[in-house]
Amino acid sequence: MTRTVSDSAAKAEARNPGPGWGYQFLRITDKVVPEAIFRPLRAVGTAVAVAGMPVQRRNSRAYLREIFGREPSWVEVCRHFFAFEEALMLRLRVANGCPYPCQFAPNADAFRDWYTNGGPALLGTFHIGVSDLLGFQLGGMNKGRVYLVRQRVGNSHDTERLSARFGKGLQFIWINQPSEMLFALKEAARSNDAIALQCDRVDYSAKTEAFQFLGAKRLFPFTIYHLAYIFNRPVILSVGLPGNGHSWLHASPRFEPQFGEKREQGLIRAREHFQEFLFSLEKLLRAQPYNWFNFLPLNPSAETAATQ
Repeated sequence: MTRTVSDSAAKAEARNPGPGWGYQFLRITDKVVPEAIFRPLRAVGTAVAVAGMPVQRRNSRAYLREIFGREPSWVEVCRHFFAFEEALMLRLRVANGCPYPCQFAPNADAFRDWYTNGGPALLGTFHIGVSDLLGFQLGGMNKGRVYLVRQRVGNSHDTERLSARFGKGLQFIWINQPSEMLFALKEAARSNDAIALQCDRVDYSAKTEAFQFLGAKRLFPFTIYHLAYIFNRPVILSVGLPGNGHSWLHASPRFEPQFGEKREQGLIRAREHFQEFLFSLEKLLRAQPYNWFNFLPLNPSAETAATQ
């Protein structure tokens, strides 16, 4: 079941890169071509994509420059693109029925408790690794539903297929305008279900604040914590990284609005909560740098934003 927030935005929806038939081609080819042949072909196709996508290539290079502390090579940029392509390939395979279970990292006790028991929560995540896939897999949980807040984009065959497989416990809220966020979430907040939303791209966030990340104070969406106080719900942040035949889910401790606490006092705790998770996220990315899947300009520094 879906709720469309902006009809005008749906008419002018963004698109994923590539031709409209690209995802179906990958899915069908994966069935008929041996992996020993198909993987090198995917690598060649990725190199062609790198050459033909100058904006994404420039943004990839800027991110890799920060994470490596030096100028990245062409091969490293190609590896970044290939990691994204392989994450897409994994989503398509899971959508076709391939098993890919999730294992909880030692820091994910809060998320494990919520997953086991269900209940209302705000689940924040990032465009990292297999986080998007894990969001769909939450639809297979036994406790309640999960509302996924997503931007509507075209050419999203993987989303359609994953929704068909895991969508029983999912409900989508399509957000294309920041001003519509609160209105769209009110219906979901009346239930005892969880709401999952992205916490890394500033374009669709009504509230941003600066946090230390990759060598600078950078702006990040902070809306999720304001929602925690509006709807009196806990916040758990998480990301999924690929493992050997399974994913690893890393998560923050549970942030809980406290009864009788003034909001400004609570937001001080919230800033500390978000910053600590960003520190752990940066450590994960330095260990697996190619799993940052924002091929957009890096989150702007607070100093740059102040001068604009």
